[in-house]
Amino acid sequence: MRLIRTAAKWLDDRLQLGAPIRGTMEHPIPKDTASWFYVFGSAAMTVLAFQLVTGILLAMVYVPSAGEAWNSLQILNHQITLGWFIRALHGWGSNFMLAIVLVHMVQVFLFGAYKFPRELTWLIGIFLLLMTLGMAFTGQVLRFDQDAYWGLGIGASISSRVPIVGPLLVKLLLGGPIIAGATLSRFFAFHVFVIPGLLIGFVGVHVLLVLKVGINEWPMPGRLVRRSDYVEKYHTLTHTDGVPFVPYGVWKDAVFSGLILLAIAACALYFGPFGPSGQPDPRVIQTAPRPDYFFLWLYALLSLLPPQLETPVLLIGPAIALAVLLGLPFFSGEGEKHWRRRPIAVLTIVLVAVSLGTFTSMADHAPWSPVMDASTAASIPPSLLNGRTPLQIQGALVFQGKQCHNCHALGGTGGQRGPALDAVAVRLTVDQLVRQVLQGGGNMPAYGKNLNPAETTALVAFLETLHPPGSAAARDASQGPAQP
Repeated sequence: MRLIRTAAKWLDDRLQLGAPIRGTMEHPIPKDTASWFYVFGSAAMTVLAFQLVTGILLAMVYVPSAGEAWNSLQILNHQITLGWFIRALHGWGSNFMLAIVLVHMVQVFLFGAYKFPRELTWLIGIFLLLMTLGMAFTGQVLRFDQDAYWGLGIGASISSRVPIVGPLLVKLLLGGPIIAGATLSRFFAFHVFVIPGLLIGFVGVHVLLVLKVGINEWPMPGRLVRRSDYVEKYHTLTHTDGVPFVPYGVWKDAVFSGLILLAIAACALYFGPFGPSGQPDPRVIQTAPRPDYFFLWLYALLSLLPPQLETPVLLIGPAIALAVLLGLPFFSGEGEKHWRRRPIAVLTIVLVAVSLGTFTSMADHAPWSPVMDASTAASIPPSLLNGRTPLQIQGALVFQGKQCHNCHALGGTGGQRGPALDAVAVRLTVDQLVRQVLQGGGNMPAYGKNLNPAETTALVAFLETLHPPGSAAARDASQGPAQP
């Protein structure tokens, strides 16, 4: 013991951490705050640390390469001792962390903990929620199975619709204009370095604000928040009816965090890891990709919305929601905290919960929008083949062989996942057709790696013929006026 005390004193003389640690342990909190309702923040931090540990173990085996990622997960699942269990712990830890952060945000909202003087604490909490969602999405992409591939394509499609910066966002996410080898490396960097680094930094600031500003007191009916005297009243409360965080508050945090870790381990042991499903292949479109649980509501919303409403809802809805959340502590920073006297706040939570729950349950039955019900065997109308050159006939064979008919209709037959192509040559020039086929765009995946140059040339030659009789094909206006 004497040796331990000597070593501890030697370290403290140089690091000077003893006083801050003691101050943190002894800082007073309102007695009613040492409650089971205030354990979610600490539990989220515990699960974050747990995710970092399991993520480091997985990164020792995982290969962030489009050609090897799927195989490395198979090795973890079947060849490395307890590799499947580590994957399951990490996957279920992600779900639990997101659920705890959401519950914590709801509790903070209902308890009025965003009000003065905790505005910045709330704002950082919003960014922590967004980054937690980012961690969940990038983690799903790293599985790089069929669901991840199509989910990434949908995510890129959503990003591309952002005005002005849309193309830049797509290049930032994908590492280029298409899903390729650089894409997985980019998401690996986001998932392992960028987002965790931001999470750790913002969590540190969040905890510092909790220590400096104080933990929100238990809301009492009639105890109003006023900027003029709240801080003074709070300090009086902590001195007259306060208890030190250790041991009065910390033991509940420790017990709840321990139960959460046990629940994660139980789910991992019973349900196992998430995926991977089939290997990613843009040619296999007879698939109904499903995102992870917390994104199912968005999947159902996109599936059920009319196509013309997708872009406005995707761009305007999140912007309004984020603006309301960020502005909440500034236009509602004073007044009542107790939920019984804030019926609008309670009604808002109920409506959001019911809406998200409804869309999540509908995701099991919602079709992947637009509906695709065509068959590869659907024939190309003879009128589109008569009088065509051998190269154009070869392009029609490529169109049929690569299952383009499953997504695109010709002459009223074929799929409706993509637009009908009867007049595509009127809308797109030759260069634009080539770029669309190779790089994809919208909800269409890139086929650059699945078509050789001869197949691409033949396919575009066939697509050039698809325009109504008497209508001129699209042309590049920069090449000067059309010749008579």
